[in-house]
Amino acid sequence: MGKQSWKPGNMLYPVPAVLITVADKDGKTNAFTVAWTGTVCSDPPMVSISVRPERYSHHIIEETQEFVINLTTGGLAYATDYCGVKSGRDVDKIKEMNLHLIPGEKVKAPLLEESPVNLECRVKQTLRLGTHDMYLAEVVAVHADEKYMDEKGRFSLDRAQPIAYSHGGYYLLGKKLGTFGYSVRKRTS
Repeated sequence: MGKQSWKPGNMLYPVPAVLITVADKDGKTNAFTVAWTGTVCSDPPMVSISVRPERYSHHIIEETQEFVINLTTGGLAYATDYCGVKSGRDVDKIKEMNLHLIPGEKVKAPLLEESPVNLECRVKQTLRLGTHDMYLAEVVAVHADEKYMDEKGRFSLDRAQPIAYSHGGYYLLGKKLGTFGYSVRKRTS
């Protein structure tokens, strides 16, 4: 068996499927799905999201320079898909999906109560890349739901059951295979 050669494209899968929440200057809120997001720096903590300019919330991010990344779970998969295919121009997705908002501490955009982790973000730079604008943003606050903490007080990703997106499908992330550095640790028998 060999490898097929394909035309250049985005084949970096799976990717996180997150819900982005925003609030415009008048306080109108929206939630939309982004699969093109990631960590870009640890100090200062920074992330990126890529958004098509024609998306309803694009202008809100341009106006406010703020947003919240809300991690998603198996329980949020339906709402995650809905918020990715419906437009805030036409429907109140937060109401339709029975999602609950909590005020942000550092930004005006709200947090999704149902999300296990919320990252409050302020845009530092916008890159106009073609089909998408990439927002490089500093994480100014992080919130973790206490129900996902383990016995040692650490956030348990296993309990949260996050989802990822790959080639048009949503997938529940599976079991942990190891921890950072486990390949070089001394083994105890």
